[in-house]
Amino acid sequence: MVRPWSRSKLVYTLHQMDLFWQQGLGCKCSPRGRGLGFTLVELLVVLAVVTILAALLLPALAGARAKALAITCLNNARQLGLASQIYTDEFSERLPYNLGVSEIRAAVGQNQFLNWNSSLLDWEVVNPDNTNTALVTLGGVGPYTGHNAKIYKCPSDHYVSDLQAAAGWSGRVRSFSMNAMIGDAGRFSKSGANVNNPNYRQYFKVSQVAKPAQIFVFIEEHPNSIDDGYFINNPEQFTWTNLPAAHHNGAVNLSFVDGHVELHKWLESGTKVSVRPGLAYLPISVPATARKDFNWLMYRTSTEISQASNGTEPTVRPPGWP
Repeated sequence: MVRPWSRSKLVYTLHQMDLFWQQGLGCKCSPRGRGLGFTLVELLVVLAVVTILAALLLPALAGARAKALAITCLNNARQLGLASQIYTDEFSERLPYNLGVSEIRAAVGQNQFLNWNSSLLDWEVVNPDNTNTALVTLGGVGPYTGHNAKIYKCPSDHYVSDLQAAAGWSGRVRSFSMNAMIGDAGRFSKSGANVNNPNYRQYFKVSQVAKPAQIFVFIEEHPNSIDDGYFINNPEQFTWTNLPAAHHNGAVNLSFVDGHVELHKWLESGTKVSVRPGLAYLPISVPATARKDFNWLMYRTSTEISQASNGTEPTVRPPGWP
């Protein structure tokens, strides 16, 4: 049978441990003064440990937060893609309207909201589209998103101009744009081919997309080029007219015709351009030695066709459309 320790023995043992602690830290204080607080050496040791832990943990926490934001944005791309698929089911396989600035402005002026989204973004304060969360979901795919404006925006996109920051803005309403070769592009595709890319197929219907897992629908667009949501580049010119974003450690989120989504990492430094609100540095020429990213995205934009037979059908506009 093991006897319990006596009170005097327990006090003696604790006293010895206290002396051992002081000697180990090089403390010169008396045992009686030990209960008054930490010694300078102890405080320095604790401070050093806290500093080391902070240095180790903070980058990991920042990385985890950035990854969480990228996943949230990827889910937003998935929701937009799903809304587009529901839209095509409702409209006999026809893909959403994908108009340019002038036609969006004209339609909104007539209280028509046919485009996949009707917001026109810029760096100005006087433009209400920049913060109008109701407008961004009106018409187009909006009803199939539950009019949820949050899914149109990347949570990592907080870029505003100096004027907008001075007005108290924390961001604009949209980060995503739509592949210009997807959907009815209005006057750009009136002939059945897109005047901006006449040698490449304009997809008016889902059934026209031979490889739906190859062609993207929505993409995060760089804050410096995003405006009407019509993401256009010409594969034959090797120039970024509209620049993709790189919000996620040099990567971008996209959704595809078949509904799958991807977080794609850019390889070229020329694709990962810093955000400079209000500075017009586009278009950007892509040198022959740095075309990996450009070629990757153009391959997923459309397929080449002959000028003699563009393989599309004439635009069919809904009643009342000018």
